[in-house]
Amino acid sequence: MQESSKIILGIDPGTIIMGYGIIACHRQKIQLLEMHALKLPAKKNNYERLNLIHQKVTDLIKTYQPTEFAIEAPFFGKNVQSMLKLGRAQGVAIAAAMHHNLPITEYSPKKVKLAVTGNGNADKEQVWKMLKQTMNIKELPQYFDATDALAVAVCHHYQILSPIPSAGNFKGWGDFIKKNPQRVK
Repeated sequence: MQESSKIILGIDPGTIIMGYGIIACHRQKIQLLEMHALKLPAKKNNYERLNLIHQKVTDLIKTYQPTEFAIEAPFFGKNVQSMLKLGRAQGVAIAAAMHHNLPITEYSPKKVKLAVTGNGNADKEQVWKMLKQTMNIKELPQYFDATDALAVAVCHHYQILSPIPSAGNFKGWGDFIKKNPQRVK
């Protein structure tokens, strides 16, 4: 059976800076298509920034036509207002992906770091160094949010390759069978 190529859009949501990374994958080979960050104007109100996030994710989907969408889950902080704003930013990005019928997978920051570096407590510099080495990337982007988003996409690629599916990717046996017809005998 021929395995088709996938294009994965990874998002690191944020209300001031939203990172994004797009990769093309065929089996174990990963090709970087784009890695950047959207810097949102602090002077705009929250709703205008949410609209800019939605527009950017929609534009990326139209440009690259990803087959998969992966997003980093917000970490649990002490500031409730910050968490609420971050959750809204994540929701807007997810809504854009849902509008284009993309399968959506969410990863905790610890899972992303573990998948990319082998250490769930790695710092942003360690994640960047591993991505730089494994993907032969030359230049550091302006914001680590971009490398975080790329790490989310790479983490998702590794999860797709894994022979043991994670529980979070399926909504029951029916969904598993639908997504894996070759495994049904």
